[in-house]
Parts: sequence; structure tokens; C-alpha cells
Amino acid sequence: MSDPDRLKRVDALLDGLDDVLPPPRVRAQLRLAANLTQQDVADAVGVKRLAVVRWELGKSNPRRPQRTAYIHLLKRLAERFPRAAELDEGTPTPASDSRGSG
Repeated sequence: MSDPDRLKRVDALLDGLDDVLPPPRVRAQLRLAANLTQQDVADAVGVKRLAVVRWELGKSNPRRPQRTAYIHLLKRLAERFPRAAELDEGTPTPASDSRGSG
């Protein structure tokens, strides 16, 4: 295998990391740090609130094209709230949004 081919394979591997979701608990922490409701996230990404609930509980993962939008949102939130992006094992994951169902 030539060096350019190896470099292309490495680039493809690294590009795939851009599509990795943080753990469900971190997803919720990021949303809460920004004081966003699950409905806010659902509206922005283009899904129902129940989908966001399931993503935050780790019961399902978003599919394209919502996955791309959700990952983008989480990355932007992590930039603004780096402490919330850390996995905090002591914080329970909210089963539902306590500020109402919208």
C-alpha cells in the first residue's frame, strides 16, 4: 500500500470520528447547561420531543439527517459549556423534562 493510500485511510478513519455521539448522560448535561428544554432541541433538530428523551436515556440514537444536526448542536454546546461535556457519573439523567412538555 502506498503512503497516499495510507493517508487516505487515516483521513477516512478520523472523519468518521466526527459522527460519534457523546454518552447519553452527557447529551442531557449539555442541554441542561444551556437551559434548553427537550422540546427546544427537538424543534431545532426536526424530531418529536420523545426522540430526544430516548436519545438522552440511551434507548435509541438519531438517524440521518437528524443525527448530523444533533451532533452539530452537541458540539456547539460542548464548546460553550466544556464542563457539561465531561461525564459526571454522580448526576442522574433526567427521564423527562421537568419544565413541562410544551
